[in-house]
Amino acid sequence: MTTLNRRIREHIEQRILSGAWPPGHRIPFEHELMAEFGCARMTVNKAIAALVDAGLIVRRRRGGSFVAEPRVHAPVLAVPDIRAEVEARGQRYGLRLLSRKCRKALDHSPIEGQLARDGHLLVLECLHLADDRPFALEERLIGLAAAPAAVDVDFSQIPPGTWLLDAVPWTEAEHRIAAINADAHVSGLLDVPPHTACLAIERRTWKEDMDVTHVRQIFPGSNYDLVARFTPKS
Repeated sequence: MTTLNRRIREHIEQRILSGAWPPGHRIPFEHELMAEFGCARMTVNKAIAALVDAGLIVRRRRGGSFVAEPRVHAPVLAVPDIRAEVEARGQRYGLRLLSRKCRKALDHSPIEGQLARDGHLLVLECLHLADDRPFALEERLIGLAAAPAAVDVDFSQIPPGTWLLDAVPWTEAEHRIAAINADAHVSGLLDVPPHTACLAIERRTWKEDMDVTHVRQIFPGSNYDLVARFTPKS
């Protein structure tokens, strides 16, 4: 016999998978589902939690529950262009430049010193959007010794990563990948509840022997996958 929470889950799941409820559609509030199915809040909550775990629904702080956007699957070793990834899945890309400053490297930061090479750094924070919703938070350092033209680029119009891929092609890259919980700053900008599981990717790139950039990109865990495909060594 099908349990009631399973019936509720299948009811919502069918509307999502059929396209009747597209990405971003708000599903009925818990009290509405309770009235429709004549059940307790715990039953509804269990059904919705299962859909969240399956990646079909996301909960937004103060907003309710919504049909999740399609997940991006990124090769682990690639240097991705976020704008291209968003557009490839049929969504409208947007960019919000949160801060920009040019400064010397901090004395206590070896990475900044290597990027600056006794010169200056461009320090950027920006928010990538997909259909006007937060997609990823980016904190980036650009070494002006390797990319001097960056100082004149309007990064409110072109994503830093997109520009760098075209203007300063990298020859070596290093990735560091971690699971983190969103702090107050990150959760506010990504519009997710505090402590939401997120994927943090830190990347350094070089052109020959010069450091080009160091970037930290944070994605809500429900939006992003890292995929590796490989064969055993002979």
